[in-house]
Amino acid sequence: MTAPRIAVIVPCLDEALTVAKVVADFRAALPEAEVFVYDNGSTDGTATLAREAGATVRTEKRKGKGFVVARMLDEVDADLLVMVDGDDTYPAEDVRALLAPALAGTADMVVGNRLRSFAEGSFRPAHEWGNKALVAAINLVFGSRLEDVMSGYRVMTRDLAGRVPVVSRGFEIETELTLRSLQRGFVITEVPVGYRGRPEGSFSKLHTLRDGVRVLVTIVDVWKAYRPLLFFFLVGTAVALVGAALGAVPLLEATRGATVTHPLLALVAASMQVVAVVLVVGGLVLDGLNHRLAEVEHAVTRRLRRPQEPR
Repeated sequence: MTAPRIAVIVPCLDEALTVAKVVADFRAALPEAEVFVYDNGSTDGTATLAREAGATVRTEKRKGKGFVVARMLDEVDADLLVMVDGDDTYPAEDVRALLAPALAGTADMVVGNRLRSFAEGSFRPAHEWGNKALVAAINLVFGSRLEDVMSGYRVMTRDLAGRVPVVSRGFEIETELTLRSLQRGFVITEVPVGYRGRPEGSFSKLHTLRDGVRVLVTIVDVWKAYRPLLFFFLVGTAVALVGAALGAVPLLEATRGATVTHPLLALVAASMQVVAVVLVVGGLVLDGLNHRLAEVEHAVTRRLRRPQEPR
């Protein structure tokens, strides 16, 4: 049986202090794998240092980690892809444990869970709390039991990488990969990995508030796109409840035979009930379309995988 082809893919932006060590560490820990560094327009010599360390270096001109990851998943041809950040916060010695479930065929994506064992000071307090809050929201919506959806250290099969669409542009990309994989029924397993702080002089490009908002928007967008019935039912219910509250006073006046003193409020309340019904109906229609699209995708995938008959 042929051994699976493994590639290590490293998105980078201005990581001159660490990229050579990351490349060397993964080449030593996983000598059978080729290491690819995708440089996102660094100005500190990251690409040169990565190349000298033995990596295959490619450049993505469009700014944003999401663009880099999308290109890596499209271009790198391997059975298993190990994605890791170039800041030397993830230990290469954990890569074998991360690969094990994918090699055994029990997982399509294996995420390095940083939250079981991390160095003091490696997380900003807001990042740790925000990560937990986001994970709780995702588990509630998708019925999963994940702990760390924003980890930059993960293994993906070729099948998953080729079938999960990527549209995010920034640091919300890891969350999007997780959400879209969950929606498509791929099996995600978490493996505890170490996590250390950046070395002195190295700075994170993550902005707590801005990127936190982007992650929340990504969760809502994916939820709306792939669970439209639940999403629009909840939104419609909220609109209906607000409308009912606003219309309570004029309705009470009308039932008592009194003059309605707030006709405009009654009109707004009635309009909100109509909007609520439209939202729920829209959710039903979109849910039906999703099911149909899933059937078409499944049929196309089966046809592509079917051996071609000789002519």
